[in-house]
Amino acid sequence: MMDGRAAAPSHLTGNERPRGELTFRARTSTRAFFHPPISVSFRRLPNLSPTESAELEIEIREKENMTTLREQFGRPLRLGFIGGGPESWIGFMHRSAAELDGMFELVAGVFSSDPSRSRDKGVKLGVAADRSYGDIPAMCAGERNREDGIDAIAVMTPNDDHYGHSVLAIDAGYDVISDKPITRTFEQAQDLARRIKVGNRVYAITHAYSAYPMTRLAASMVRNGEIGKLRYVQVEYIQSGLATALEDGPKNNRLKWVLDPDRSGIALVMSAIGCHAQHLACFTCNDRIRDVSADVASLLPGRQVVDYVAANLRFDGGAHGTFIATQATAGGENDIRLRIAGDNGVIDWNHRDASYLKVSIQGEPARVYGRGDTFLAPDIMASGRAPRGHPEGLREAFANIYRDAAEDIMARELGKPRPAPSSYPTIEQGMHTMAFIEACVASGNNNAQWTKVAA
Repeated sequence: MMDGRAAAPSHLTGNERPRGELTFRARTSTRAFFHPPISVSFRRLPNLSPTESAELEIEIREKENMTTLREQFGRPLRLGFIGGGPESWIGFMHRSAAELDGMFELVAGVFSSDPSRSRDKGVKLGVAADRSYGDIPAMCAGERNREDGIDAIAVMTPNDDHYGHSVLAIDAGYDVISDKPITRTFEQAQDLARRIKVGNRVYAITHAYSAYPMTRLAASMVRNGEIGKLRYVQVEYIQSGLATALEDGPKNNRLKWVLDPDRSGIALVMSAIGCHAQHLACFTCNDRIRDVSADVASLLPGRQVVDYVAANLRFDGGAHGTFIATQATAGGENDIRLRIAGDNGVIDWNHRDASYLKVSIQGEPARVYGRGDTFLAPDIMASGRAPRGHPEGLREAFANIYRDAAEDIMARELGKPRPAPSSYPTIEQGMHTMAFIEACVASGNNNAQWTKVAA
């Protein structure tokens, strides 16, 4: 400490550096606007003028009255992208979700596997030219040497790159938000989990369907026993993305890797959408799948990738279940449905009406809960942003994952307790997903024989 002033917190740099100890940039959290007025009594601090002493006293009191991790941290986390160029719809989803609540700011990235295109795409997205990198090692090295370097990396590249890119980021000391599937194999997922544990990194997976307010409400109701002991679970994800013979037409860069079994995963439909359905079922039931009996197929003649998986399920807790995922349903449009039945009632949710949850308790009138209902628990309310009746959707669900991961990162950096269990999809859940996919494929290759899920 010099001249009576404390050093700036290590996560504040450049224009964000405080005068004294506790000056912060303007708050972006909407919750900050509802803080009560702060009463201040001034005292003279050493080596400061009366005006400076009064200003610092106000700042100290403001700090003491801060209630959110974002306010205490003092700035958004700086984010680097791997993938997600300006033409990518999933890139837009990640960008807009990451910045929606002021928790992250995109400042750097590698936006293409071609170095020249990567630099051009970064500039088009508004990223500074000197932070639009040609490859991942260059980004990690360049940002490490900056006073205002990135805090975390988001991965949204073709499926076969997720594992390798995440390893590079984690080993370089960065937290990661990754698109699914996290890896190609369960063994890779285990290795990723080891690296995350050793590095004490935050790792979040964008299984956004489990981040809707109403699916989080469903999970809460199951945990609280409101429908009793679980009996069976039904989950399905129906889509038309592969309903026609895309193999016979021209192929853009995306289709080239999607239709290549060596790049898209051991079962394309599972890497694309089936992993979401499995995660949604396990998240809302707060349980793991123990055994599967699966039918794994390609519904279009001559197709080399898997576009259909149907499975019977047995959960650790004793519930039974059914699972269907297919991208070969003509006319289907991301139709996701979930039904959880207990010995006291049933919960029903579907993605086409995502803001509502139907709950039917035996012997009582059916109830419909809506996102924005003011009597919901605070954590469920916080998952929504608009009053009941105003539409919200996938971007806001993505944003919930980004916000929850950011709060975990900020808590760690501030030395605050970290939430347990995490509200966002974690590496442990990702490991279970990869084990589930491998068990389904093994069962399908063995005439639907019951097969144990490894983890």
